[in-house]
Amino acid sequence: MAFVARRLTQIRDLGPVGYYHYLTADTPATVDTAGYFNGASGQLNVGDIILVEQVDDAAAPRSVTALGHHVVVSSAGGAVDVSDAAAIATTDTD
Repeated sequence: MAFVARRLTQIRDLGPVGYYHYLTADTPATVDTAGYFNGASGQLNVGDIILVEQVDDAAAPRSVTALGHHVVVSSAGGAVDVSDAAAIATTDTD
Protein backbone atom coordinates (compact mmCIF):
# COMPACT_ATOMS: atom_id res chain seq x y z
CA MET A 1 0.00 0.00 0.00
CA ALA A 2 1.09 3.59 -0.38
CA PHE A 3 0.93 6.71 1.77
CA VAL A 4 -2.60 8.16 2.00
CA ALA A 5 -2.48 11.89 2.81
CA ARG A 6 -5.98 12.07 4.32
CA ARG A 7 -4.91 9.55 6.99
CA LEU A 8 -2.17 11.87 8.33
CA THR A 9 -3.56 14.28 10.92
CA GLN A 10 -1.72 16.82 13.02
CA ILE A 11 -2.69 16.22 16.63
CA ARG A 12 -0.71 19.00 18.21
CA ASP A 13 1.69 21.78 17.34
CA LEU A 14 4.37 21.76 20.04
CA GLY A 15 6.18 24.87 18.83
CA PRO A 16 9.10 23.67 16.73
CA VAL A 17 7.77 20.09 16.71
CA GLY A 18 4.57 18.80 15.17
CA TYR A 19 2.86 15.70 16.56
CA TYR A 20 0.91 13.65 14.01
CA HIS A 21 -1.26 10.54 13.87
CA TYR A 22 -1.23 8.25 10.84
CA LEU A 23 -3.57 5.29 10.33
CA THR A 24 -2.55 2.54 7.88
CA ALA A 25 -2.69 -1.14 7.06
CA ASP A 26 1.02 -0.98 6.10
CA THR A 27 3.61 -2.67 8.29
CA PRO A 28 6.08 -0.63 10.37
CA ALA A 29 8.88 -1.77 8.02
CA THR A 30 7.00 -0.34 5.04
CA VAL A 31 6.20 2.94 6.79
CA ASP A 32 9.81 3.58 7.81
CA THR A 33 11.08 3.12 4.26
CA ALA A 34 12.73 6.28 2.93
CA GLY A 35 10.25 8.16 0.78
CA TYR A 36 7.07 6.68 2.25
CA PHE A 37 5.91 10.10 3.50
CA ASN A 38 7.08 12.09 0.44
CA GLY A 39 3.47 13.04 -0.24
CA ALA A 40 3.54 15.08 3.00
CA SER A 41 6.91 16.74 2.38
CA GLY A 42 5.34 20.20 2.49
CA GLN A 43 3.85 19.44 5.89
CA LEU A 44 6.51 17.43 7.75
CA ASN A 45 9.66 18.92 9.24
CA VAL A 46 12.76 17.39 10.80
CA GLY A 47 11.98 16.50 14.42
CA ASP A 48 8.25 16.02 13.91
CA ILE A 49 6.82 12.93 15.59
CA ILE A 50 4.34 10.61 13.88
CA LEU A 51 2.29 8.11 15.89
CA VAL A 52 1.60 5.34 13.37
CA GLU A 53 -1.29 3.01 14.06
CA GLN A 54 -1.25 -0.13 11.91
CA VAL A 55 -4.73 -1.60 11.77
CA ASP A 56 -6.55 -4.52 10.27
CA ASP A 57 -9.43 -2.68 8.62
CA ALA A 58 -11.09 -5.98 7.72
CA ALA A 59 -11.44 -7.08 11.34
CA ALA A 60 -14.63 -6.27 13.20
CA PRO A 61 -14.12 -4.48 15.44
CA ARG A 62 -11.03 -2.92 13.89
CA SER A 63 -7.90 -4.25 15.55
CA VAL A 64 -4.56 -2.52 16.10
CA THR A 65 -1.73 -4.80 14.95
CA ALA A 66 1.18 -2.41 15.64
CA LEU A 67 1.67 1.00 17.18
CA GLY A 68 4.79 3.12 17.26
CA HIS A 69 6.38 6.55 17.06
CA HIS A 70 8.54 7.63 14.13
CA VAL A 71 10.62 10.80 14.08
CA VAL A 72 11.16 12.73 10.84
CA VAL A 73 14.94 12.59 10.35
CA SER A 74 15.07 14.40 7.00
CA SER A 75 12.65 16.43 4.92
CA ALA A 76 14.10 18.38 2.02
CA GLY A 77 13.46 18.73 -1.69
CA GLY A 78 10.27 16.69 -1.50
CA ALA A 79 11.99 13.70 0.12
CA VAL A 80 11.02 12.58 3.62
CA ASP A 81 12.70 9.91 5.75
CA VAL A 82 11.59 8.78 9.20
CA SER A 83 13.29 6.79 11.92
CA ASP A 84 12.55 3.18 12.71
CA ALA A 85 9.48 2.88 14.93
CA ALA A 86 9.77 3.09 18.69
CA ALA A 87 7.20 0.37 19.31
CA ILE A 88 4.36 0.73 21.79
CA ALA A 89 2.94 -2.49 23.19
CA THR A 90 -0.47 -3.44 21.82
CA THR A 91 -0.88 -6.68 23.73
CA ASP A 92 -2.40 -7.33 27.14
CA THR A 93 -1.46 -10.60 28.81
CA ASP A 94 -3.69 -10.40 31.90
